[in-house]
Amino acid sequence: MALQPFRALAALALAAWTVLAPVQAGAQAYPSKPVRIVVPYPAGGTTDIIARLAAAQLTQRLRQPFVVENRAGASGAIGSAAVAQAAPDGYTLVMGTASSHGINSALQKTLPYDAVRDFAPVTVVASTPNIIVVHPDVPAKTLAELLAMARARPGQVNFGSTSPGGSPHMSAELLKMMAGVDMVHVPYKGASPMLTDLMGGQIQVGFDNLPSTIAFVRSGKLRALAVTTAQRWPGAPDIPTVAESGVPGYEVSGWFGLLAPAGTPRAVLDALQSAVAQAVRAPEVASQLRGLGAEPVANRPEAFAQQIRADVEKWRGVAKATGVTLE
Repeated sequence: MALQPFRALAALALAAWTVLAPVQAGAQAYPSKPVRIVVPYPAGGTTDIIARLAAAQLTQRLRQPFVVENRAGASGAIGSAAVAQAAPDGYTLVMGTASSHGINSALQKTLPYDAVRDFAPVTVVASTPNIIVVHPDVPAKTLAELLAMARARPGQVNFGSTSPGGSPHMSAELLKMMAGVDMVHVPYKGASPMLTDLMGGQIQVGFDNLPSTIAFVRSGKLRALAVTTAQRWPGAPDIPTVAESGVPGYEVSGWFGLLAPAGTPRAVLDALQSAVAQAVRAPEVASQLRGLGAEPVANRPEAFAQQIRADVEKWRGVAKATGVTLE
């Protein structure tokens, strides 16, 4: 009779193994074929740069090709929607951003996906500030001087952003609201055309993710006025923050993270998150990211999910206060 409890436990263990074995086997087998990372923005921007760095590291560590595919349009909505509708097997991912998975939910009433419900967050690969830059001929040498100029000439100072409703655009809208200035938005389809016009003098001010702009600042082709994060950025400690430039409480952080379609097995998410964490802990990879102006993150899926929820709520509040919409 004393053996009965042990037999019962053995039977339960065998049943548990029968259920878990396919998951474990799937985790060991993943990936068994190439994986596609959709970048929902044009080539050459910050999202594309970080996605290609991540793809190279995942290819090396998981021993299957991770291929980047640019599917730009609708402020990141087209590429993101395609991934939301893909099979939840880990072979189609999206490099999401604070724009595609935060701001879009606030600005687009007919967004073809739900940023919270339709995705399984994997990890934030890196975070970065947005940066406010001006053409060298603009007389303002500081953000405070630019804001004073905008107040003196309402509606006459123009600024470019990388896409309507994107994180750089909304950084500017938040600044306009908090600083009480009127500047005119000139939207572009990506960082490259916006920066080309800014350096050519067609626009006066640019809002962009720091990685795609910092090289032009370092070369003297643009002048940096401020970064949007709460603290100065370690890779560019000489550039002040917006908050310390006369707009207390201002903060915007950009992030770039991998997401899979909702329903993707947890074992697959863990395999991807672990590989990204290993990569960004490697000194050479962390150095590459910091050289671009980005900070390695590699948080857990639960923390990433909470970050998305918080961003959606924040930008809904900003959209309501400013009246900005993409409809």
